[in-house]
Amino acid sequence: MIKILTMGGIALLMAACATATPYAPAASDRGYGFSEQQIEQGRYRITFRGNSSTARETVENSLLYRAAELTVQGGYDYFVVVENDTEARTNYSSTSTYPGAYSPFYGRYSYGHGFHGSSYAFPYYAYGFGWGYPYDGYTREITRYSAVAFVAMYRGEKPADNSRAFSAREVIKNLGPVVLGEQPAAAGY
Repeated sequence: MIKILTMGGIALLMAACATATPYAPAASDRGYGFSEQQIEQGRYRITFRGNSSTARETVENSLLYRAAELTVQGGYDYFVVVENDTEARTNYSSTSTYPGAYSPFYGRYSYGHGFHGSSYAFPYYAYGFGWGYPYDGYTREITRYSAVAFVAMYRGEKPADNSRAFSAREVIKNLGPVVLGEQPAAAGY
């Protein structure tokens, strides 16, 4: 029974990792989603972190959408992205198809010379080349994107000559279907 529950838990975990980060507040356990910190009146630092199944464009669209929501909720009309950055964090994980080879899944490599048969973990993590037949496995690239922006919010007409200024209501209208899926934007925007 424990084996079945363990396998079920692993399957759920894998299924959760296979879907993009939804547009929602960041959960405290993993931190995927949006978060914001008010710096002063009408100024925020906004962050959106995606899991390995979330594209960079989705992360950046979600950040802009959150900035637009906060702008409208604060009674403002447009926001200016004062500073922004998107970070890509890439890790590589390799496995072997040969039991007992250098592999994080098959565990240990026994080295008998001078170590009296002791075994120790010797995982192989690298990008590119395997050990050759029959030791070849696969290398998986895992990339997660995080975007952060400092935004300032204003009332009135968006300045036409500022490419970093965004009309909050237009962002909500145009990015809402992309960020939220087929759901309509919330009423009042």
